[in-house]
Formats: sequence, structure tokens, C-alpha cells
Amino acid sequence: MFLPNRRHLALTAFAAIAALPGLAHAQVREIKIAHIHSKTGPLEAYAKQTSTGLMMGLRYATGGTMMVGGKKIVVIEKDDQGKPDVGKSLLAAAYADDKVDIAIGPTASPVALAMLPVAEEYKKILLVEPAVADSITGDKWNKYIFRTGRNSSQDAAANAAALDLPNNVIGVLANDNAFGRDAVKAAKDFAKRSKLVHEEYLPVGTTDFTAGLLRLVDKLKDQPGNKFISVVWAGAPTPFAKIAEMDLEKRYGIKLATGGNILPAMVAYKQFPGMEGALYYYFGIPKNPVNEHLVAEHYREFKQPPDFFTAGGFAAAMAVVTALKKTNGDTNTDKLIQTMEGMSFDSPKGTMTFRKEDHQAMQSMYHFRIKSDPAFAWGVPELVREIKPADMNIPIRNKR
Repeated sequence: MFLPNRRHLALTAFAAIAALPGLAHAQVREIKIAHIHSKTGPLEAYAKQTSTGLMMGLRYATGGTMMVGGKKIVVIEKDDQGKPDVGKSLLAAAYADDKVDIAIGPTASPVALAMLPVAEEYKKILLVEPAVADSITGDKWNKYIFRTGRNSSQDAAANAAALDLPNNVIGVLANDNAFGRDAVKAAKDFAKRSKLVHEEYLPVGTTDFTAGLLRLVDKLKDQPGNKFISVVWAGAPTPFAKIAEMDLEKRYGIKLATGGNILPAMVAYKQFPGMEGALYYYFGIPKNPVNEHLVAEHYREFKQPPDFFTAGGFAAAMAVVTALKKTNGDTNTDKLIQTMEGMSFDSPKGTMTFRKEDHQAMQSMYHFRIKSDPAFAWGVPELVREIKPADMNIPIRNKR
């Protein structure tokens, strides 16, 4: 009787494993994605939502397999802490050391602006989500940058549809950073009929908004017409509770105007029924299969609806997987750029399309009116009308 020795058994076992299709190469057949976002700092809540949406979107887009073209998608998370120098170094390390194929992020516009040259240096794609500043796909842009998040001009064009009316007088309260200043610049570009009388900039992380708001009141209170404080704000704390506390409409006839925000920030909106503005996403507004899936799965997993930036992370995942499916998993940067320029893809907001000229995702925005509904802790944005990409003349601001 033949009794195999240990060496023979080992060789037989190795041969059997190697015979399984693809198994011997499974560990090297990966698509590596770096997600660089502000897991700590004032924008922590935004980053957490983006991460949740990204992972949910990757699972949805791959049918739960996390595979494209026979390759496993691996996501490496990195915390930029909201600091431009940290984000820049993390992206360089992701490309050079982790050998990632694509990077997604960051949360904050100043961090994004620091990261753009790194993508160009390493000749790798950076898909920007959710940083908003126009300059990201404007004068600081390079061909390796794509963005699924909306830009400041899309915010401004949408809000102009709600607020840019004759006899409206506006004072702006904004973050003193690239996000806030680019947003105000874009708002002024789109304002054709209203009058802007004051710009007030405060740092992210401001805890006492009193002085800034009083300066706005001083500029607005004696103006003829319909008076508004327009708030362009990202990060915690927000100024909305203080604005409500000051009861500006009753005391001075000054109303609040603002765009969308995360649900915790929109709790204060409940004190401003009838307020109008424009937003990027609210879970109850878009009607399409992708959003239905996102809402249902998010409720199932977290017992609450998806939020503003969850939809953004999901959209980024849909864009990446759509491109990778078209290349059959090929992560060659030039091939991906060629594929993604002009590419349309599904998202919780419906179809988005990367504009060929600057790689900005063209997408719908939503004109809303706030309703106080006892079923929800926040002010509910009811849809007035969908503002489609064709309805917004979004300028191309890069130097391509």
C-alpha cells in the first residue's frame, strides 16, 4: 500500500489550490480606493455620512459583491482632521505607499485645494466629494480631478432661483474659508435683481455668532424692501439657533434664507416655516430607484433616513463603479479619464453627468419651502420645483 510522505501531501495540496480559477492570484487582484475625509474636527458629521454613503453605494453598485472585473474593491480610510497639510500628505502616501488606484474626498474645500496638485504629481484620479469651492474645478483644477459633489455655482444658481427677486435686500453670513468665500462670489455672479448690502465672514468653529449677526442687522434694518440674512455655513456649531433666538423677523423684519444642511442643523429650520431656499439633497424629494434603495436600506440599518452627505458618498461610489465596469476593472488612469469624461451615471438624485470640460458632475438641485411637521424633529423641506442642470447656466471656470 502506498503511504504518501509529508512532502508529497504538501505538493498535492498546493496543486489542488492552484487549480482553482483565479485563487492563486486573488490577493493581488484588487482595486484600491483611498477615502480621505475629516473623521475628526468641525466637519466630522459630514465625513461620517460620506463614508456611510460610499460603502452603501459600493455594495449597491456591485450587487453586494464588492467586485468589478474580477477584482475586489478595497477601501482605505484616512483622517485629514480638516487640515490642508495633513490631507496633502495623506494623499501622497496613499498614492505612493498604499498604491491606491483612485482617491475619494475630502470633506473640506481648503483641504481639497491642497490635495489637487498631489493628484497631478502622481497622475492619479482624485474624485472630490463633498468639498464645494468653485476653484476646485475652476482655476485650481487639473485633468485628474473629478467631482460628484455640487460646486458653489450650482448652489448659487439654485438659490438665485428662490431668492434673487426684485426688492430683496440681502446680507450674507458665511464661513471665512474657501467654501464660504467662493460661495459668496458665485452668489454675486448669479444675483441679477436682488441687492447685496453686506458680507460677514466668521471662522469655522465659531461658537458665539452674536457680534457678526448684529453687524448684519445694523446693515439691513433700515433698508427698504424684503430683508434677508442668507447663511452659507458648513460645520458645527451653526448660527441657526442664535438667529432664531434673536427673533430678527419680529424685531427688524429680517428673514432667514439658506440652503440645505444635515438633519441635525435643520432642527432649527422648524422655527422658520415658509422659509425658501435651494438644496442639494433631502431624502424625501428625489423619486428614483437608487434613492428608494438608499432610503430603505438606511432605515433598515440605522433606523433613520439618509442625510445630505450620505447621498454624496453614494453618488461617488456609483460614479467609480460605473467607470470601472466600463473599463472591465482596468484602473489605468488615462483610460479612466477617457471613460469618465462626459460619462453619465445613476445616483440618489437621479442621473449625473461629468462635464467634459472640467469634470464637474452636472446634477439637479431642489427649490424648497420649509414646513413644520410634528412627525419630524427638523423643518421639512417641501419641494417647490426641481432645478435641472439645463436650467442652470453653470460657468466653466478652469483654464484648460
